Amino acid sequence: MADAATTTTPAAVPGLASLQAILVRDEVIEATAIQRRLFALTHRRVVVAATTNRLIALKRGLFGGYEYSDLRWQDLKEAHVHVGIFAATLRLVVENTSDLASAQTPNRVLEFTGLDAAEAQAVYRVCQAQDQAWREKRRVREMEELRARSGGVQIMGGAAAGLAAPTGDPLQRLEQARQMLASKLISDAEYEAIKAKILSGA
Repeated sequence: MADAATTTTPAAVPGLASLQAILVRDEVIEATAIQRRLFALTHRRVVVAATTNRLIALKRGLFGGYEYSDLRWQDLKEAHVHVGIFAATLRLVVENTSDLASAQTPNRVLEFTGLDAAEAQAVYRVCQAQDQAWREKRRVREMEELRARSGGVQIMGGAAAGLAAPTGDPLQRLEQARQMLASKLISDAEYEAIKAKILSGA
């Protein structure tokens, strides 16, 4: 189902139908943005779709058919939207993947110009929500990895923090807690609670 802000033009209907055909099981389109005709005088118009799994860009080929490119939400690093007088520009920075073969590849920038302003903002909202969700997932994963390496430091939810059994080097556990604080994986209050428990030998 497309976002309520999307207005479908007759010329875009075949493209949207083609887009529906490549969705995987349980994948849903949350918002779409179509390039305005004024900005597509020298090429076929582009359709950008934000789904529950990824962002897809669709462009009709010169000799028929469609060209697709997409990015996974977990690879999205930044999303920006600029709304001008006549149209909007959506700019996305795509982070390096964790694949060894692409470890040295610089971040990619995807830019879609001439989009309908309301539609571009709808796609941008989905991008922002997905970016925040994946940042939180990465934060939790990093925190768990640090906890596993720290010899038993465990972070409780909310403002409370605790420690596992007091085994291991207290200085090493304290240093791990400092690293978590510096990386903004825990709050000041959580760090102080952890430090107090380490120093008390609890």
